[in-house]
Amino acid sequence: MVYDQTQEKASYLGANARLTAIKQWPELLFLNEVSSVPLQQCLRNQQTAFKNFFEGRAKYPVFKSKKHRQSAEFTYRAFTYRNGELKLAKCAAPLNIRWSQPLPAAPTTVTVSKDQAGRYFVSCLCEFESTLLPVTNKKVGIDVGIKDLFVTSDGFKSGNPRHTDQHVVKLAKYQRRLAD
Repeated sequence: MVYDQTQEKASYLGANARLTAIKQWPELLFLNEVSSVPLQQCLRNQQTAFKNFFEGRAKYPVFKSKKHRQSAEFTYRAFTYRNGELKLAKCAAPLNIRWSQPLPAAPTTVTVSKDQAGRYFVSCLCEFESTLLPVTNKKVGIDVGIKDLFVTSDGFKSGNPRHTDQHVVKLAKYQRRLAD
């Protein structure tokens, strides 16, 4: 809106200062109930989107729909991770999480997302030293097929369990519902 009137681009610092002022408005006091880190991350994402637009790499940024996947990103200052428990800023208790696998290191960024079905997921970005696998001269070709899921050049056939055949109609209905 400001760019249309004055041809002046807003900086991240200016937008962040404006966000601080907006959080004092009586109708927007609820913004103080949550951590400021996801709000600031939205501003960073917005700055990147407008930079890509003005440099010709992307179309004009649009708002995300509230009907689809929602997410909030927390950087290392907005959460604590100790002994397998994750606690977000301004939350009294740790999150009740069923981990799919143990984390290799302490996370640097945590993204909490909500899908169309109302389920919450936590994705953790971890930085750690990985061990390199040994280099071998063996090469294997993989053929993806219908009868067998895949066949390798050394004769291994995986088979195709066809788990979805009995649920294909119901699956299509739910996928259409999720796409809306």
